[in-house]
Amino acid sequence: MQLNLAFRKSLHTGQTRFDLDVALHTCAPRIVIRGPSGAGKSMMLKAIAGLVKPDSGHIEVGGETYYADHARRPIHRPPQARRVGYLFQDYALFPHLNVRQNIGFGLSRRWFNPRKHAADHRVDHWLDALGMHDLAHHYPRELSGGQQQRTALARALVMQPDLLLLDEPFAALDPDLRHVLRDELDRFQKRLGFSMILITHDDEDMRALGGDNYLMKAGRLHKMETPR
Repeated sequence: MQLNLAFRKSLHTGQTRFDLDVALHTCAPRIVIRGPSGAGKSMMLKAIAGLVKPDSGHIEVGGETYYADHARRPIHRPPQARRVGYLFQDYALFPHLNVRQNIGFGLSRRWFNPRKHAADHRVDHWLDALGMHDLAHHYPRELSGGQQQRTALARALVMQPDLLLLDEPFAALDPDLRHVLRDELDRFQKRLGFSMILITHDDEDMRALGGDNYLMKAGRLHKMETPR
């Protein structure tokens, strides 16, 4: 799938200004981005997902325009109109919704809370695929870190995204669980064929999941070699 990004976003905090200037054109199914805190990595993902509006440029995913600053006909699709899944660093699960409801939340176009026992074969599929069926009626506070991560991953994948955005998804997990979930993500990406952008600080993530690898520094992307 083709990814065509060329956009800018400036933020001002007091006397400080930060400029995000993203230029990325690739058909690689996997993109891994590293970089120091504050480099603009998460802001880039939020712009692609529609959670942050750029100041100028364009965002095109799989031939579809999600954002463009055309003078006559500007485009800025809302998040629910983009075929993009987003796995946040802190998972961003809704504490008042159980696992089944969290997974099914994005399937409601109006973003109403799903009913507790509402049946949906798409939700059931991912509960089974990630071994979560016995936990369907548990709440996030009752889950381990790995179970929360699986719930957030299922919520992103149930939308059948063209592009999956992952913001340091393994950072809070122990090394053994990191290895297991990295393998699961690798398997699902190969089987389902979606593209993904992964932000990480871990060389092992880059070795296991990398395709095109980049360093983000001061709001700009720089191509890297895959670590051996």
